[in-house]
Amino acid sequence: MASLERILLKIGLLLIFVSIISFAFRKLGLQLGKLPGDIKISKDGFEFWFPLTTSLLISGAITGIYWLFKLLEKLFK
Repeated sequence: MASLERILLKIGLLLIFVSIISFAFRKLGLQLGKLPGDIKISKDGFEFWFPLTTSLLISGAITGIYWLFKLLEKLFK
């Protein structure tokens, strides 16, 4: 049962972190998917969209969260 509690705690911390990041982006006036560096090509009857900068930010955030969880796991063992 203790492992379930740890998983729920990690999910709660993840949701808090995501909401803080989302709030910060809204306050800065940035929308994920429409950041500078995101690629969008529109032509007649064709549209290509690749959120490069957004993908890099999400990847960095996930890596940071994973690193933080591993650090907290070491501290509370």
